[in-house]
Amino acid sequence: MDRTGLLIILSSPSGAGKSTLARRLMEWDPALGFSVSATTRSPRPGEVDGQHYHFTSQQEFRAMVEAGQMLEHAEVFGNFYGSPRAPVETAMREGRDTLFDVDWQGGQQIRASALGGHVVSIFVLPPSLSELERRLRARGQDSAEVIEGRMEKSRAEISHWAEYDYVLVNDDLDETEARLRAILTAERLRRDRQGGLGTFVKRLMEEDRR
Repeated sequence: MDRTGLLIILSSPSGAGKSTLARRLMEWDPALGFSVSATTRSPRPGEVDGQHYHFTSQQEFRAMVEAGQMLEHAEVFGNFYGSPRAPVETAMREGRDTLFDVDWQGGQQIRASALGGHVVSIFVLPPSLSELERRLRARGQDSAEVIEGRMEKSRAEISHWAEYDYVLVNDDLDETEARLRAILTAERLRRDRQGGLGTFVKRLMEEDRR
């Protein structure tokens, strides 16, 4: 049955497992698309335009924002980041879902957009702040000062948990992935998202009159 594609927002503080869960979800359903962000920062070694980011100039980015072509956008350390609207609308029309890896501010903007009625938002929590800090330190990528800053930002992120449709505690990666799959399956099967359901039921009822 025909249906309009969903906008799936997945948010979490850094280190809670969001990126791993997003990758697993897309491996489970290869038809699930990922929203590739646009950015004004320069490409890093190995990054491919259109795959990792859509690299644009600040002038181009601002023009897209003014034209309403961004679902959400933000400035981070002097560079702009945002989610282009056109690819998402195309996917929706074709019945394909799009996954967004955004923070609570990006999630707010998408929910407030004209496409907000098609949003399913999920927030992933760590089992504890001490475990979150342990995961960040285990990466071995950041200094103690950077980790302290990430933890402060994490507390701010977590304070917005109640704005989401679903909240999952990632105490076991496999179980959390299973719950994510269940959420997506249930949301796809909602009556109001099955576009051809009314026509199907009408034909079904007419069988008795033949």
